[in-house]
Amino acid sequence: MDGGLTVITNPIVAVRLTSTLSSFEVNKKYSRGLCIADFKGKLEMVVGTPVSCMDLELYSTSDQFLVKMDDNDALLGSYPVDDDCRIHVVDRSGAKEGEFSDLSKVEKFTISDDAYAKKSDSVRSFMKKQRVGRFNEEEMAAKESEQVARDAKEEAAASAIPVGSRCQVQVPGQPTKIGAVMYVGTADFKPGYWVGVKYDEPLGKHDGSVGGKRYFECENKYGAFVKPTNITVGDFPEEDFGLDEI
Repeated sequence: MDGGLTVITNPIVAVRLTSTLSSFEVNKKYSRGLCIADFKGKLEMVVGTPVSCMDLELYSTSDQFLVKMDDNDALLGSYPVDDDCRIHVVDRSGAKEGEFSDLSKVEKFTISDDAYAKKSDSVRSFMKKQRVGRFNEEEMAAKESEQVARDAKEEAAASAIPVGSRCQVQVPGQPTKIGAVMYVGTADFKPGYWVGVKYDEPLGKHDGSVGGKRYFECENKYGAFVKPTNITVGDFPEEDFGLDEI
């Protein structure tokens, strides 16, 4: 009976790859049965160094130098390569670090809008053929019609809101607020009609000015702008918070 030990080695080894051309580290798995010449061919696709200009150095899992892998006929598994060892590729082609990863050095392809419009295999051409987005005239006309209707509804609602009147503000998802109408009309911060309100309590966002432009006067955090359709004008007296009670 043979009392010796049998050592079973995993045919695949996971290694860390580094290169003189890059500061990045790559994790890859390779067969231990690869000869170094074939292994270099696979590394060329990863690091960009030509096989003819490639030297390999093997480092331990703690990044201690072990040996140069300079026998192209030897198998990868014949070297003391374990999982998480590092194989460093030394580039002798004269290329500099970052040459293949610095996008600022890559020549950019540009094309004029007129030339692009004439291409038949572009995304724009496909969208035109399929009538997608802005190239769907019926859809765009429907959206424009909906927007016109919304604008007309807002304008009509705004015209029925007198400045100085008391109001109730009901914005979906927010509590009901009471205040006074201070401004009605268009604004620079967003298109459409807006109503500036001074709330009775500090439930607003500003003091009546937005983007450096003043629309009305009020204390900070008492002012807000809401859409006319969220305003109800009526007899909404200021609440008595009992400040005069003894």
